[in-house]
Amino acid sequence: MRTCLSVAILLLAPATGIAHRLDEYLQATILSIGKDRLQAEMTLTPGVAVFPVVLAEIDADADGVVSETEWRAYAGRVLRDLSLTVDGHSVIPRMVSARFPGIDEMKEGRGEIRIEFQANLPRGRRSRSLVFENRHQSRLGAYLVNCLVPRDPDIRIVAQTRNYSQSRYQLDYVQAGASTWRPGDGAGLGLLALVLCTRLAFLWRRRPVTGT
Repeated sequence: MRTCLSVAILLLAPATGIAHRLDEYLQATILSIGKDRLQAEMTLTPGVAVFPVVLAEIDADADGVVSETEWRAYAGRVLRDLSLTVDGHSVIPRMVSARFPGIDEMKEGRGEIRIEFQANLPRGRRSRSLVFENRHQSRLGAYLVNCLVPRDPDIRIVAQTRNYSQSRYQLDYVQAGASTWRPGDGAGLGLLALVLCTRLAFLWRRRPVTGT
């Protein structure tokens, strides 16, 4: 999922301004929900005033050059600072790709780090709830979260809820065709049917015999 996804209509986009302040680390996340998979793209843009702090975390050996090993390690730290739950069950984000700008671009506040990740979603009921939390660089972070209109017509967004800082985001949606029963309910129904059949057979055998 590339930046071109951002041209798709976003659901219930908040009225929060997106001007990039120099003393903040802007972290914008776009989610795309499917029946069994979540895809996402994060764009991280350090302001000029906080760039040295961010660079120090990325450039571990402080040689002024961000190596592939260093940017991969940093992308991994970003993902570890994220939390994803679906219907109360934790899911683990996996990095798909990461792109880092040149240091000079970031110094000027123009460089954008892009990290794409995805996560497999557990099977669930028709009504579902996804919670996304971002705790990366919380002292500097300015967060934005949005969700693309689902491509799957069987999925319908019901509500989006954010806390004030948008570090926590909840997406409630319904998924047509999903079972309305909890896992294990099928076994319970089978047992109930067996009990009822046994009871009916017992009553049938005890029925009174009438003469003809």
